[in-house]
Amino acid sequence: MIEGEDESKLVPLSASAGTTNGLAYVIELWNLPRTAAERVIGRASSILVARAIFAAARTEHLGRRVVLRRGGQVIAESG
Repeated sequence: MIEGEDESKLVPLSASAGTTNGLAYVIELWNLPRTAAERVIGRASSILVARAIFAAARTEHLGRRVVLRRGGQVIAESG
């Protein structure tokens, strides 16, 4: 930012920056009946980071359904 520039004039670099901060990949923990996502465990902009979060979540939540998705596309799931 240029010194003296008004911060209110700054514009996000992408349209999604305001809602998900540009983090396209989502890792979800599903409820026990497997009917819906219980909570979002993590978000990532890189598939490599997303897969690492997914692997850690699978280890921590054995037997639970963990889903890695990008938008409506399921990339990986466990449980």
